[in-house]
Amino acid sequence: MTKGRRGFMGKAFGAVAGVGAVASLYAMKRSWDPLPSVKAAGFTMVDLTAAEPNVLVVEKWRGKPVFILKKTPEMVAAQNEEQTARDIVVGNDHFLVCIGLCTHLGCIPAYRPDKHDFKCACHGGEFDASGIDTLLPPPSPMEIPPFKVDGTTLVLGEAGPEYEKMKSSGITV
Repeated sequence: MTKGRRGFMGKAFGAVAGVGAVASLYAMKRSWDPLPSVKAAGFTMVDLTAAEPNVLVVEKWRGKPVFILKKTPEMVAAQNEEQTARDIVVGNDHFLVCIGLCTHLGCIPAYRPDKHDFKCACHGGEFDASGIDTLLPPPSPMEIPPFKVDGTTLVLGEAGPEYEKMKSSGITV
C-alpha cells in the first residue's frame, strides 16, 4: 500500500509542478509583450486632405517629430529624379514624409518656406524639400519612417507597399 500511496503523491506533485511551470512561462511571456498603450502609440494616423501646400505639418510618432510637407506644383516641377523617388504621392499631390531629425547629431531642422528647404541650427546642415542633405555636415538624407497610405490617410508605423518599394530600392533604411 505504501507503493500506491507514494506513486499517487509523486504523480500529484508532478501535476502541480507542471501546472506551475506552464503558469510561470505564460506570465513571463506576458511580461515580454508590449503593453496595449505601447502598441497603440506605435501607429499615428494623419489625414492628408487638411495639408496645405508649402506648410510644414509636424506630427509625433514614437516620441520623434515627423515632418509632412505638401509640395506645390512648382516644387514638384523643379525636382530631379532622386527627389521625386522620395515623394509620397496621394492622388495628384506630392508629399515629403520624414523623421524630422538631422542625421548629423539629431537636432530638429527648421523649415524655410521661402527657400523650400530645412536648416539645422546646430551645425548649419541643410536639407532640400525632399529631405536630401545638400550642405554638410549631415551624412545622409532624413529618414523616412514606415508608412502606409490608406486612401487620403497616412498611417505612420505600418509598412505598406509604397514604403517597401522605397526600402527595396535603397531610398530609406
